[in-house]
Amino acid sequence: MRLDRILKDSGCHLEGRHGAVEVSSICCDSRKVSYGSLFVAIKGFASDGHDYIATAIGKGARVIVFEDQQAYERQTASLDMEGVIAVQTESSRHAMAIIAANFYDNPSHKLTLVGITGTNGKTTTVTLLHRMFTAMGYSCGLLSTIANYVGTKGTEAVNTTSDPLTINSLLAQMVEAGCEYCFMEVSSIGVEQERVAGLKFKAGIFSNLTHDHLDYHKTFAEYLRCKKLFFDTLPADAYAIINIDDRNGLVMVQNTRAKVVTYSLRSIADHTCRIIEQSFEGMLLKTDGVESWSCLIGQHNAYNLLAIYTTAVVLGADPEETLVAMSTLRPAPGRLENMRGPKDISVIIDYAHTPDALENVLKTLREIAPDRELICVFGCGGDRDRTKRPEMGRIAQKMADRIIVTSDNSRTEKTADIMAEIKEGMDISGKAKSLFIEDREQAIRTAVMLAGQGATILLAGKGHETYQIIGTEKTHFDEKEIVAEAFRTIE
Repeated sequence: MRLDRILKDSGCHLEGRHGAVEVSSICCDSRKVSYGSLFVAIKGFASDGHDYIATAIGKGARVIVFEDQQAYERQTASLDMEGVIAVQTESSRHAMAIIAANFYDNPSHKLTLVGITGTNGKTTTVTLLHRMFTAMGYSCGLLSTIANYVGTKGTEAVNTTSDPLTINSLLAQMVEAGCEYCFMEVSSIGVEQERVAGLKFKAGIFSNLTHDHLDYHKTFAEYLRCKKLFFDTLPADAYAIINIDDRNGLVMVQNTRAKVVTYSLRSIADHTCRIIEQSFEGMLLKTDGVESWSCLIGQHNAYNLLAIYTTAVVLGADPEETLVAMSTLRPAPGRLENMRGPKDISVIIDYAHTPDALENVLKTLREIAPDRELICVFGCGGDRDRTKRPEMGRIAQKMADRIIVTSDNSRTEKTADIMAEIKEGMDISGKAKSLFIEDREQAIRTAVMLAGQGATILLAGKGHETYQIIGTEKTHFDEKEIVAEAFRTIE
Protein backbone atom coordinates (compact mmCIF):
# COMPACT_ATOMS: atom_id res chain seq x y z
CA MET A 1 0.00 0.00 0.00
CA ARG A 2 1.12 3.55 -0.69
CA LEU A 3 2.65 5.34 2.27
CA ASP A 4 0.39 8.40 2.00
CA ARG A 5 -2.69 6.16 2.33
CA ILE A 6 -1.22 4.32 5.30
CA LEU A 7 -0.41 7.53 7.16
CA LYS A 8 -3.70 9.33 6.47
CA ASP A 9 -5.11 10.97 9.66
CA SER A 10 -2.40 9.32 11.79
CA GLY A 11 -0.78 12.54 12.99
CA CYS A 12 2.44 11.75 11.12
CA HIS A 13 4.27 14.43 9.15
CA LEU A 14 5.23 13.19 5.68
CA GLU A 15 7.01 15.02 2.90
CA GLY A 16 4.95 14.93 -0.28
CA ARG A 17 7.58 13.27 -2.47
CA HIS A 18 7.51 10.13 -0.29
CA GLY A 19 3.77 9.55 -0.52
CA ALA A 20 3.97 7.12 -3.44
CA VAL A 21 6.42 4.78 -1.67
CA GLU A 22 5.00 1.27 -1.37
CA VAL A 23 5.04 -0.42 2.06
CA SER A 24 4.97 -4.22 2.26
CA SER A 25 4.05 -4.71 5.93
CA ILE A 26 3.49 -2.91 9.24
CA CYS A 27 5.10 -3.91 12.53
CA CYS A 28 6.17 -2.61 15.93
CA ASP A 29 8.28 -5.68 16.73
CA SER A 30 11.71 -5.50 15.11
CA ARG A 31 11.85 -9.30 14.97
CA LYS A 32 9.01 -9.25 12.43
CA VAL A 33 10.55 -6.66 10.11
CA SER A 34 11.23 -7.65 6.53
CA TYR A 35 12.33 -5.73 3.45
CA GLY A 36 9.94 -2.88 2.72
CA SER A 37 8.33 -2.81 6.17
CA LEU A 38 7.10 0.22 8.05
CA PHE A 39 8.38 0.03 11.65
CA VAL A 40 6.65 1.98 14.44
CA ALA A 41 8.86 2.65 17.48
CA ILE A 42 6.62 2.52 20.57
CA LYS A 43 7.70 3.21 24.13
CA GLY A 44 6.51 0.18 26.08
CA PHE A 45 6.71 -0.78 29.73
CA ALA A 46 9.29 -3.53 29.44
CA SER A 47 11.20 -2.08 26.49
CA ASP A 48 11.35 0.95 24.18
CA GLY A 49 10.87 0.36 20.47
CA HIS A 50 13.18 3.30 19.76
CA ASP A 51 16.05 1.11 20.95
CA TYR A 52 15.41 -1.24 18.03
CA ILE A 53 15.29 1.28 15.20
CA ALA A 54 18.79 0.33 13.99
CA THR A 55 17.84 -3.35 14.06
CA ALA A 56 14.70 -2.66 12.03
CA ILE A 57 16.65 -0.69 9.44
CA GLY A 58 19.24 -3.44 9.24
CA LYS A 59 16.48 -5.95 8.45
CA GLY A 60 15.12 -3.84 5.61
CA ALA A 61 12.60 -1.43 7.13
CA ARG A 62 11.90 1.32 4.62
CA VAL A 63 9.88 3.65 6.85
CA ILE A 64 10.50 4.45 10.52
CA VAL A 65 7.75 6.12 12.56
CA PHE A 66 8.98 7.51 15.88
CA GLU A 67 8.18 10.11 18.54
CA ASP A 68 11.53 10.56 20.32
CA GLN A 69 13.84 12.59 18.07
CA GLN A 70 16.91 12.15 20.25
CA ALA A 71 16.50 8.39 20.47
CA TYR A 72 16.05 8.22 16.70
CA GLU A 73 19.23 10.22 16.12
CA ARG A 74 21.22 8.01 18.50
CA GLN A 75 20.10 4.89 16.70
CA THR A 76 20.76 6.18 13.19
CA ALA A 77 23.88 8.33 13.68
CA SER A 78 26.26 5.75 12.20
CA LEU A 79 23.89 4.16 9.66
CA ASP A 80 23.54 4.61 5.93
CA MET A 81 20.04 6.08 5.75
CA GLU A 82 19.73 6.18 1.99
CA GLY A 83 16.29 4.90 1.02
CA VAL A 84 14.96 5.07 4.60
CA ILE A 85 12.08 7.46 5.30
CA ALA A 86 11.87 9.00 8.78
CA VAL A 87 8.41 10.03 9.99
CA GLN A 88 7.95 11.76 13.34
CA THR A 89 4.70 11.82 15.31
CA GLU A 90 3.57 13.10 18.71
CA SER A 91 2.23 9.69 19.75
CA SER A 92 3.53 6.45 18.27
CA ARG A 93 0.72 4.48 19.95
CA HIS A 94 -1.99 6.60 18.34
CA ALA A 95 -0.20 6.55 15.01
CA MET A 96 0.15 2.77 15.17
CA ALA A 97 -3.60 2.29 15.65
CA ILE A 98 -4.54 4.55 12.73
CA ILE A 99 -1.82 3.10 10.51
CA ALA A 100 -3.02 -0.44 11.24
CA ALA A 101 -6.62 0.49 10.41
CA ASN A 102 -5.56 2.19 7.17
CA PHE A 103 -3.29 -0.68 6.14
CA TYR A 104 -6.19 -3.14 6.41
CA ASP A 105 -8.53 -0.69 4.64
CA ASN A 106 -10.50 0.26 7.76
CA PRO A 107 -12.43 -3.00 8.21
CA SER A 108 -14.37 -1.74 11.25
CA HIS A 109 -16.31 0.55 8.88
CA LYS A 110 -17.54 -2.47 6.92
CA LEU A 111 -19.32 -4.39 9.69
CA THR A 112 -21.26 -3.61 12.87
CA LEU A 113 -18.69 -3.44 15.66
CA VAL A 114 -19.93 -3.66 19.26
CA GLY A 115 -17.53 -3.12 22.18
CA ILE A 116 -18.09 -3.75 25.87
CA THR A 117 -16.08 -2.33 28.73
CA GLY A 118 -16.41 -2.70 32.49
CA THR A 119 -14.73 -4.65 35.26
CA ASN A 120 -16.84 -7.81 35.18
CA GLY A 121 -19.05 -9.49 32.61
CA LYS A 122 -17.19 -8.53 29.44
CA THR A 123 -16.26 -12.04 28.33
CA THR A 124 -19.66 -13.54 29.11
CA THR A 125 -21.51 -10.75 27.32
CA VAL A 126 -19.51 -10.76 24.08
CA THR A 127 -19.34 -14.56 23.97
CA LEU A 128 -23.09 -14.88 24.37
CA LEU A 129 -23.76 -12.08 21.89
CA HIS A 130 -21.63 -13.94 19.35
CA ARG A 131 -23.45 -17.20 20.02
CA MET A 132 -26.90 -15.61 19.97
CA PHE A 133 -26.47 -13.60 16.77
CA THR A 134 -24.93 -16.69 15.13
CA ALA A 135 -27.97 -18.73 16.19
CA MET A 136 -30.20 -16.01 14.73
CA GLY A 137 -28.60 -16.58 11.34
CA TYR A 138 -25.91 -13.90 11.19
CA SER A 139 -22.24 -14.42 10.42
CA CYS A 140 -20.29 -12.92 13.33
CA GLY A 141 -16.82 -12.31 14.69
CA LEU A 142 -15.64 -12.33 18.30
CA LEU A 143 -12.65 -10.68 20.00
CA SER A 144 -12.48 -11.78 23.65
CA THR A 145 -10.25 -12.76 26.55
CA ILE A 146 -10.81 -16.44 25.83
CA ALA A 147 -10.79 -16.66 22.05
CA ASN A 148 -11.05 -14.78 18.77
CA TYR A 149 -13.54 -16.03 16.18
CA VAL A 150 -13.91 -15.29 12.50
CA GLY A 151 -17.35 -16.78 11.92
CA THR A 152 -17.13 -20.23 13.48
CA LYS A 153 -13.34 -20.51 13.21
CA GLY A 154 -11.65 -19.76 16.53
CA THR A 155 -8.13 -19.18 17.82
CA GLU A 156 -6.88 -18.72 21.38
CA ALA A 157 -6.60 -15.09 22.52
CA VAL A 158 -3.55 -13.62 24.26
CA ASN A 159 -4.84 -10.31 25.68
CA THR A 160 -8.29 -8.98 26.59
CA THR A 161 -7.78 -6.27 23.97
CA SER A 162 -5.21 -7.23 21.33
CA ASP A 163 -2.75 -4.86 19.66
CA PRO A 164 -4.07 -2.71 16.76
CA LEU A 165 -2.41 -4.83 14.07
CA THR A 166 -4.00 -8.03 15.37
CA ILE A 167 -7.40 -6.38 15.82
CA ASN A 168 -7.49 -4.91 12.31
CA SER A 169 -6.10 -8.06 10.73
CA LEU A 170 -8.86 -10.11 12.36
CA LEU A 171 -11.53 -7.56 11.44
CA ALA A 172 -10.30 -7.67 7.84
CA GLN A 173 -10.58 -11.46 7.89
CA MET A 174 -14.13 -11.12 9.22
CA VAL A 175 -15.06 -8.74 6.41
CA GLU A 176 -13.57 -11.10 3.84
CA ALA A 177 -15.49 -14.02 5.39
CA GLY A 178 -18.75 -12.08 5.13
CA CYS A 179 -19.27 -11.34 8.82
CA GLU A 180 -21.95 -8.75 9.54
CA TYR A 181 -21.20 -8.23 13.25
CA CYS A 182 -18.20 -8.30 15.56
CA PHE A 183 -18.46 -8.34 19.35
CA MET A 184 -15.34 -7.18 21.18
CA GLU A 185 -14.04 -6.82 24.73
CA VAL A 186 -12.51 -3.39 25.36
CA SER A 187 -10.23 -3.20 28.41
CA SER A 188 -9.26 -0.02 30.22
CA ILE A 189 -5.61 -0.74 29.42
CA GLY A 190 -6.50 -1.22 25.77
CA VAL A 191 -8.24 2.17 25.73
CA GLU A 192 -5.40 3.93 27.56
CA GLN A 193 -2.84 2.45 25.17
CA GLU A 194 -4.99 3.47 22.19
CA ARG A 195 -5.33 -0.06 20.86
CA VAL A 196 -8.90 0.73 19.74
CA ALA A 197 -8.15 4.15 18.23
CA GLY A 198 -9.29 4.32 14.63
CA LEU A 199 -12.02 1.71 15.07
CA LYS A 200 -15.63 2.63 14.27
CA PHE A 201 -17.97 1.25 16.93
CA LYS A 202 -21.70 1.07 16.33
CA ALA A 203 -22.38 0.41 20.03
CA GLY A 204 -20.50 0.54 23.30
CA ILE A 205 -21.72 -1.30 26.41
CA PHE A 206 -20.86 -0.44 30.02
CA SER A 207 -21.36 -3.29 32.50
CA ASN A 208 -19.97 -2.10 35.85
CA LEU A 209 -16.91 -0.61 37.50
CA THR A 210 -15.28 -2.11 40.58
CA HIS A 211 -11.82 -2.66 42.04
CA ASP A 212 -9.31 -4.02 39.48
CA HIS A 213 -6.13 -3.19 37.53
CA LEU A 214 -4.93 -0.65 40.10
CA ASP A 215 -1.45 -2.11 39.68
CA TYR A 216 -1.53 -0.46 36.25
CA HIS A 217 -3.81 2.57 36.72
CA LYS A 218 -2.64 3.34 40.29
CA THR A 219 -5.92 5.08 41.25
CA PHE A 220 -9.60 4.26 40.81
CA ALA A 221 -10.13 7.72 39.30
CA GLU A 222 -7.64 6.95 36.53
CA TYR A 223 -9.23 3.53 35.98
CA LEU A 224 -12.62 5.25 35.60
CA ARG A 225 -11.17 7.88 33.25
CA CYS A 226 -9.86 5.22 30.88
CA LYS A 227 -13.20 3.41 30.82
CA LYS A 228 -15.04 6.68 30.20
CA LEU A 229 -12.67 7.59 27.36
CA PHE A 230 -14.15 4.75 25.33
CA PHE A 231 -17.58 6.41 25.45
CA ASP A 232 -16.13 9.90 24.93
CA THR A 233 -14.84 8.77 21.55
CA LEU A 234 -17.97 7.00 20.27
CA PRO A 235 -19.38 8.67 17.12
CA ALA A 236 -22.74 10.43 17.06
CA ASP A 237 -24.41 7.60 15.12
CA ALA A 238 -23.41 5.00 17.74
CA TYR A 239 -25.24 3.78 20.85
CA ALA A 240 -23.92 4.02 24.41
CA ILE A 241 -25.63 1.19 26.32
CA ILE A 242 -25.15 1.59 30.06
CA ASN A 243 -26.04 -0.18 33.29
CA ILE A 244 -27.52 2.62 35.39
CA ASP A 245 -27.61 0.46 38.52
CA ASP A 246 -23.86 0.99 38.71
CA ARG A 247 -23.17 4.42 40.19
CA ASN A 248 -20.62 5.08 37.46
CA GLY A 249 -22.99 4.30 34.60
CA LEU A 250 -24.15 7.85 34.00
CA VAL A 251 -20.60 9.15 34.51
CA MET A 252 -19.51 7.09 31.50
CA VAL A 253 -21.78 9.02 29.15
CA GLN A 254 -21.36 12.57 30.46
CA ASN A 255 -19.45 13.62 27.35
CA THR A 256 -20.51 11.06 24.78
CA ARG A 257 -21.91 12.04 21.40
CA ALA A 258 -23.61 8.65 21.07
CA LYS A 259 -27.29 7.99 21.76
CA VAL A 260 -27.61 6.79 25.37
CA VAL A 261 -29.69 3.66 26.08
CA THR A 262 -30.08 2.48 29.68
CA TYR A 263 -30.74 -0.90 31.29
CA SER A 264 -31.48 -1.81 34.91
CA LEU A 265 -32.60 -4.50 37.33
CA ARG A 266 -33.56 -1.97 40.01
CA SER A 267 -34.50 1.35 38.42
CA ILE A 268 -36.62 2.88 35.70
CA ALA A 269 -34.70 2.47 32.44
CA ASP A 270 -35.17 1.93 28.72
CA HIS A 271 -34.95 -1.82 29.29
CA THR A 272 -35.52 -3.65 32.58
CA CYS A 273 -35.35 -7.15 34.00
CA ARG A 274 -35.94 -8.95 37.28
CA ILE A 275 -35.26 -12.46 38.55
CA ILE A 276 -38.48 -14.33 39.41
CA GLU A 277 -36.85 -17.57 40.60
CA GLN A 278 -33.56 -19.45 40.24
CA SER A 279 -31.79 -22.73 41.00
CA PHE A 280 -28.53 -24.40 39.97
CA GLU A 281 -30.26 -25.31 36.71
CA GLY A 282 -31.07 -21.71 35.71
CA MET A 283 -33.39 -18.80 36.38
CA LEU A 284 -36.75 -17.42 35.31
CA LEU A 285 -36.51 -13.80 34.18
CA LYS A 286 -39.01 -11.10 33.35
CA THR A 287 -37.48 -8.84 30.71
CA ASP A 288 -39.43 -5.78 29.58
CA GLY A 289 -42.52 -7.51 31.00
CA VAL A 290 -42.00 -10.82 29.20
CA GLU A 291 -41.01 -14.04 31.03
CA SER A 292 -38.20 -16.25 29.72
CA TRP A 293 -35.93 -19.01 31.02
CA SER A 294 -32.12 -18.96 31.08
CA CYS A 295 -29.59 -21.70 31.86
CA LEU A 296 -27.36 -19.04 33.45
CA ILE A 297 -27.63 -18.24 37.15
CA GLY A 298 -26.97 -15.25 39.39
CA GLN A 299 -27.87 -11.59 39.48
CA HIS A 300 -24.65 -10.67 37.67
CA ASN A 301 -25.72 -12.93 34.80
CA ALA A 302 -29.16 -11.31 34.79
CA TYR A 303 -27.29 -8.05 34.14
CA ASN A 304 -25.24 -9.71 31.40
CA LEU A 305 -28.37 -11.10 29.74
CA LEU A 306 -30.14 -7.76 29.95
CA ALA A 307 -27.12 -6.09 28.31
CA ILE A 308 -27.29 -8.70 25.53
CA TYR A 309 -31.05 -8.19 25.09
CA THR A 310 -30.72 -4.39 25.05
CA THR A 311 -27.90 -4.52 22.51
CA ALA A 312 -29.82 -6.83 20.20
CA VAL A 313 -32.97 -4.69 20.32
CA VAL A 314 -30.99 -1.49 19.77
CA LEU A 315 -29.38 -3.06 16.71
CA GLY A 316 -32.80 -3.88 15.27
CA ALA A 317 -33.49 -7.45 16.41
CA ASP A 318 -37.04 -8.48 17.23
CA PRO A 319 -37.49 -8.51 21.07
CA GLU A 320 -39.46 -11.77 21.14
CA GLU A 321 -37.03 -13.53 18.81
CA THR A 322 -34.16 -12.26 20.96
CA LEU A 323 -35.66 -13.71 24.16
CA VAL A 324 -36.22 -17.07 22.48
CA ALA A 325 -32.60 -17.12 21.27
CA MET A 326 -31.35 -16.06 24.70
CA SER A 327 -33.12 -18.99 26.35
CA THR A 328 -30.86 -21.41 24.44
CA LEU A 329 -27.58 -19.83 25.56
CA ARG A 330 -25.16 -21.81 27.71
CA PRO A 331 -22.61 -20.19 30.08
CA ALA A 332 -19.31 -18.97 28.64
CA PRO A 333 -16.38 -21.31 29.44
CA GLY A 334 -15.28 -21.03 33.06
CA ARG A 335 -18.19 -18.85 34.09
CA LEU A 336 -20.25 -20.55 36.82
CA GLU A 337 -19.68 -23.99 35.29
CA ASN A 338 -21.22 -26.67 37.49
CA MET A 339 -19.73 -30.15 38.00
CA ARG A 340 -21.90 -32.54 40.01
CA GLY A 341 -20.21 -35.30 41.98
CA PRO A 342 -20.73 -37.97 44.62
CA LYS A 343 -22.59 -37.06 47.83
CA ASP A 344 -24.54 -34.49 45.76
CA ILE A 345 -21.48 -32.20 45.80
CA SER A 346 -21.51 -29.28 43.34
CA VAL A 347 -18.18 -27.82 42.22
CA ILE A 348 -18.59 -24.42 40.59
CA ILE A 349 -15.71 -23.21 38.40
CA ASP A 350 -15.65 -19.46 37.83
CA TYR A 351 -13.17 -16.86 36.60
CA ALA A 352 -13.99 -14.49 39.50
CA HIS A 353 -10.67 -12.78 40.26
CA THR A 354 -11.77 -9.40 41.59
CA PRO A 355 -13.44 -8.57 44.93
CA ASP A 356 -16.74 -7.68 43.28
CA ALA A 357 -16.80 -10.80 41.09
CA LEU A 358 -15.97 -13.07 44.03
CA GLU A 359 -18.70 -11.49 46.14
CA ASN A 360 -21.25 -11.80 43.33
CA VAL A 361 -20.56 -15.48 42.79
CA LEU A 362 -20.54 -16.36 46.50
CA LYS A 363 -23.76 -14.40 46.98
CA THR A 364 -25.40 -16.28 44.10
CA LEU A 365 -24.36 -19.67 45.46
CA ARG A 366 -25.57 -18.75 48.94
CA GLU A 367 -28.95 -17.57 47.61
CA ILE A 368 -29.50 -20.70 45.54
CA ALA A 369 -28.49 -23.16 48.27
CA PRO A 370 -28.68 -21.32 51.60
CA ASP A 371 -28.57 -24.50 53.69
CA ARG A 372 -25.62 -26.10 51.92
CA GLU A 373 -22.04 -25.91 53.17
CA LEU A 374 -20.15 -23.41 50.99
CA ILE A 375 -16.40 -23.91 50.50
CA CYS A 376 -14.39 -21.25 48.68
CA VAL A 377 -11.04 -22.07 47.04
CA PHE A 378 -9.20 -19.08 45.61
CA GLY A 379 -5.92 -17.22 45.24
CA CYS A 380 -4.72 -14.00 43.62
CA GLY A 381 -2.48 -13.54 40.61
CA GLY A 382 1.12 -12.51 41.11
CA ASP A 383 2.62 -9.35 39.59
CA ARG A 384 -0.87 -7.83 39.56
CA ASP A 385 -2.95 -5.50 41.73
CA ARG A 386 -1.94 -6.26 45.33
CA THR A 387 -4.51 -4.00 46.98
CA LYS A 388 -7.40 -6.36 46.18
CA ARG A 389 -5.87 -9.32 48.03
CA PRO A 390 -6.94 -8.51 51.63
CA GLU A 391 -10.33 -7.36 50.31
CA MET A 392 -10.91 -10.75 48.71
CA GLY A 393 -9.87 -12.42 51.97
CA ARG A 394 -12.45 -10.34 53.81
CA ILE A 395 -15.19 -11.25 51.32
CA ALA A 396 -14.42 -14.97 51.48
CA GLN A 397 -14.50 -14.84 55.28
CA LYS A 398 -17.88 -13.09 55.26
CA MET A 399 -19.63 -15.36 52.77
CA ALA A 400 -18.07 -18.86 52.90
CA ASP A 401 -18.33 -21.55 55.58
CA ARG A 402 -14.85 -22.84 54.84
CA ILE A 403 -11.96 -21.27 52.92
CA ILE A 404 -8.90 -22.70 51.20
CA VAL A 405 -6.45 -20.02 50.11
CA THR A 406 -4.06 -21.24 47.44
CA SER A 407 -2.09 -20.24 44.36
CA ASP A 408 -3.42 -18.68 41.20
CA ASN A 409 -0.95 -17.58 38.52
CA SER A 410 1.73 -16.56 41.02
CA ARG A 411 4.16 -15.57 38.26
CA THR A 412 7.35 -14.14 39.77
CA GLU A 413 5.92 -13.58 43.25
CA LYS A 414 6.10 -16.18 46.00
CA THR A 415 2.74 -17.85 46.53
CA ALA A 416 3.27 -17.72 50.30
CA ASP A 417 3.63 -13.93 50.15
CA ILE A 418 0.42 -13.56 48.14
CA MET A 419 -1.48 -15.79 50.56
CA ALA A 420 -0.15 -13.76 53.48
CA GLU A 421 -1.60 -10.58 51.94
CA ILE A 422 -4.97 -12.31 51.45
CA LYS A 423 -4.83 -13.39 55.09
CA GLU A 424 -4.42 -9.75 56.19
CA GLY A 425 -8.08 -9.18 55.28
CA MET A 426 -9.31 -11.81 57.72
CA ASP A 427 -9.93 -11.57 61.44
CA ILE A 428 -9.52 -14.43 63.93
CA SER A 429 -12.78 -16.12 62.87
CA GLY A 430 -11.79 -16.04 59.21
CA LYS A 431 -8.37 -17.48 59.84
CA ALA A 432 -9.88 -20.21 62.01
CA LYS A 433 -12.01 -21.55 59.16
CA SER A 434 -9.25 -21.24 56.55
CA LEU A 435 -6.56 -23.54 55.21
CA PHE A 436 -3.55 -22.19 53.36
CA ILE A 437 -2.29 -24.66 50.74
CA GLU A 438 0.20 -23.41 48.15
CA ASP A 439 -0.33 -26.26 45.67
CA ARG A 440 -3.64 -25.49 43.91
CA GLU A 441 -4.21 -29.07 42.80
CA GLN A 442 -3.82 -30.24 46.40
CA ALA A 443 -6.12 -27.44 47.54
CA ILE A 444 -8.85 -28.64 45.15
CA ARG A 445 -8.46 -32.26 46.22
CA THR A 446 -8.62 -31.19 49.86
CA ALA A 447 -11.82 -29.23 49.28
CA VAL A 448 -13.51 -32.24 47.66
CA MET A 449 -12.31 -34.54 50.44
CA LEU A 450 -13.59 -32.22 53.19
CA ALA A 451 -16.94 -31.49 51.54
CA GLY A 452 -19.96 -32.92 53.29
CA GLN A 453 -23.21 -34.21 51.80
CA GLY A 454 -24.69 -31.66 49.38
CA ALA A 455 -21.83 -29.17 49.77
CA THR A 456 -21.05 -26.46 47.22
CA ILE A 457 -17.41 -25.80 46.34
CA LEU A 458 -16.39 -22.65 44.46
CA LEU A 459 -13.09 -22.74 42.56
CA ALA A 460 -12.52 -19.06 41.84
CA GLY A 461 -9.97 -17.26 39.72
CA LYS A 462 -8.96 -19.65 36.94
CA GLY A 463 -12.22 -20.20 35.08
CA HIS A 464 -11.56 -21.06 31.44
CA GLU A 465 -7.77 -21.20 31.85
CA THR A 466 -6.16 -24.60 31.31
CA TYR A 467 -2.73 -23.53 32.51
CA GLN A 468 -0.94 -22.11 35.51
CA ILE A 469 1.97 -19.68 35.50
CA ILE A 470 4.50 -20.17 38.30
CA GLY A 471 7.64 -18.09 37.93
CA THR A 472 7.98 -17.66 34.18
CA GLU A 473 6.88 -21.22 33.38
CA LYS A 474 3.43 -21.90 31.94
CA THR A 475 2.26 -25.47 32.58
CA HIS A 476 -0.92 -27.43 31.86
CA PHE A 477 -3.49 -27.08 34.64
CA ASP A 478 -7.13 -27.99 34.00
CA GLU A 479 -9.41 -27.73 37.03
CA LYS A 480 -12.08 -29.88 35.40
CA GLU A 481 -9.63 -32.76 35.06
CA ILE A 482 -8.52 -32.39 38.69
CA VAL A 483 -12.11 -32.25 39.98
CA ALA A 484 -13.11 -35.32 37.95
CA GLU A 485 -10.18 -37.26 39.39
CA ALA A 486 -10.96 -36.03 42.92
CA PHE A 487 -14.57 -37.19 42.54
CA ARG A 488 -13.37 -40.69 41.65
CA THR A 489 -11.43 -40.91 44.92
CA ILE A 490 -14.57 -40.34 47.05
CA GLU A 491 -17.06 -42.46 45.09
